[in-house]
Amino acid sequence: MKTSHRMTGTALAVLAMAALTSCGSGTGAEPAADGTTTLKFLIDNSQATVDTAKALTDAFMKANPTIKVETETRPGGSEGDNIVKTRLSTGDMSDVFWYNSGSLLQALNPAQTMVDLTGDPVLQNVQKDFLPVVSQAGKAYGVPAGTAMGGGILYNRKVYEQLKLEVPKTWADFMANNDKIKAAGIAPVIGTFKDTWTSQLFVLGDYYNVQAAVPSFAQDYTANQAKFSTTPAAMAGFDHLAEVHAKGHMQEGFGSATNDQGMKMLVEGKGAHYPMLSAQLPPLVATMPQAATDVGFFGIPGADAAKNGATIWEPAGIYIPKTSENVDAAKKFLAFVASPAGAEATNKAVQPAGPFRIQGAKLPEDAIQVAKDLQVYVDEGRTAPALEFVSPVKGPSLEQITVAVGSGLTPPAEGAAQYDKDVEKQAKQLGLAGW
Repeated sequence: MKTSHRMTGTALAVLAMAALTSCGSGTGAEPAADGTTTLKFLIDNSQATVDTAKALTDAFMKANPTIKVETETRPGGSEGDNIVKTRLSTGDMSDVFWYNSGSLLQALNPAQTMVDLTGDPVLQNVQKDFLPVVSQAGKAYGVPAGTAMGGGILYNRKVYEQLKLEVPKTWADFMANNDKIKAAGIAPVIGTFKDTWTSQLFVLGDYYNVQAAVPSFAQDYTANQAKFSTTPAAMAGFDHLAEVHAKGHMQEGFGSATNDQGMKMLVEGKGAHYPMLSAQLPPLVATMPQAATDVGFFGIPGADAAKNGATIWEPAGIYIPKTSENVDAAKKFLAFVASPAGAEATNKAVQPAGPFRIQGAKLPEDAIQVAKDLQVYVDEGRTAPALEFVSPVKGPSLEQITVAVGSGLTPPAEGAAQYDKDVEKQAKQLGLAGW
């Protein structure tokens, strides 16, 4: 989603540091007089990223005393994107850097700017289904930073227990649960449309079901051979949004409610379901400890219980630019990041919002329930990355369109058609074939 990478810890963030001296490509800069090699590591300054990077670098340096890692931070949003692009193009990039995976990575032209890690031992612990989001033309360039997060339904487990409900495997089951919850005087679905980005989850979080029904959708959509409005599986997200409103399943005042208010409603059991990203949970645990245990996660149910699964937002990646003079040391660092030891170091600093994308990496015993629920989907192979990780086509106006559909102001078919027009502008700006 438009804000997904930037609002959670995999986000881009603040303060550009002085540019590094331009260096030619190579694998062996001379070590310092004391025998140490220094790696520069560029990250964003969102708190979760800073905390994760510190945990990783401290643990790595303890295990590798001849390599020193110095961390730099940079601004977020489009300013941060531009700094990364400029430093790559001018040869001023740090030895390793943290940046988005998925479609935003493609804009960096990794084949020309980054060290190809395909087949390298660095990737031996990386889960194979993560690799496509750090790849271009079949070549892989990065390792996962942090954990994945789920985009689906956060639900209050105490409400489910009280009303003897089961986690739904189909949309019809979900709506039946909503009817029972409403009858009990609890808001079935929390809407927080004042923060417009939160209105998108019924559409974007439904992508697992789209891919299950139409495996070629992302490829066809990118090539302008498939549309939301003419693909029933893709239209379903808009239909669901409209149906929830039509049945009166959202709380009173959903149009003026904020994301923070919605999360509080959910944790307190005043609302049963919240279409949301799992990364919204960890920050609440300090002030509302019950958030760790009372809130669970399930993927947005589709039409077929046998094909039930969940959409996940993949973690960012850590990459090595071709201009690094310390490629061997940089590869050692990436191998550590993508190892169970790296995950263990991360666990000590940051409460994971979802599963690691590293073989053998385990969630801590005190992981939040939402992360444990997501881990089951990953272990069983029932996940798909959100569409923005497999297609660069993403229109800027989706959140306004979904607010209108979810408020009953725009029919779902009209909303889907509006979105098809919205993405056309962006696809043309990107110069994609077929547009």
